[in-house]
Amino acid sequence: MRIKMTFCYDGSDFYGYQIQAHEFERSIQDEIEKTLSKILNEPIKVVASGRTDRGVHALKQIAHFDVSKLNVTLDRLAYSCNCLLNDDIRVIDFEIVEDTFHARFSVKKKHYRYIVSLKKNDPFMRKYSYQIKQSLNLEEMQKAANYFVGEHSFHNFCTNDEDFIRTIYDFSIKKEKELIYFDLIGNGFRRYMVRMIVGTLIEIGMNRFDLNQIPKLLDPSYLKRISFKAPPQGLYLYDIIY
Repeated sequence: MRIKMTFCYDGSDFYGYQIQAHEFERSIQDEIEKTLSKILNEPIKVVASGRTDRGVHALKQIAHFDVSKLNVTLDRLAYSCNCLLNDDIRVIDFEIVEDTFHARFSVKKKHYRYIVSLKKNDPFMRKYSYQIKQSLNLEEMQKAANYFVGEHSFHNFCTNDEDFIRTIYDFSIKKEKELIYFDLIGNGFRRYMVRMIVGTLIEIGMNRFDLNQIPKLLDPSYLKRISFKAPPQGLYLYDIIY
């Protein structure tokens, strides 16, 4: 029996989603698998829609796992998980799905959000946004963001060595009071890709990088990996679309 799991987490105190080499390095995957294995009385391996890095948050993460026998109701399973898990991971719900469903390979779109705070000396936002103490040129940043929409080779905006082709369907930037939201919706994102794109836009917003360089950086024949990378605490896995 295959179960779909929807959950969220505060990534501040984790070394990332994936199980780490050392036991003292907390991971979301490890804590969820141990909790489910304890409740269901069998070893459970969880497959997520993708990995998030150290310090990155998720408002909606999706995973699946297989179980030979379900000894509790789905509502009770969610309740039990939330009783045993630390408060920085919360199960939203469980759903029985077809065996053909795959949390990673069935994904059609992913939505990431990055938050920049212009608030000065706000200790409550330090783990949940990138705090910048100067104004940003949002008009220039949105012009630059528009270059990324469509199918491109993102070889200069990630740290992977292959499989760079991705499609971004929508990329918007909006300001609400002292918070700036970067929303990217695409068919997939490579490691550090969102953070490197946002980091580049912030440099453009500070008038320290020319937005007209973006088309060249998206050219498959041009090899010059960008050196800008926004910090992890402002990044959220916002939604998964199947």
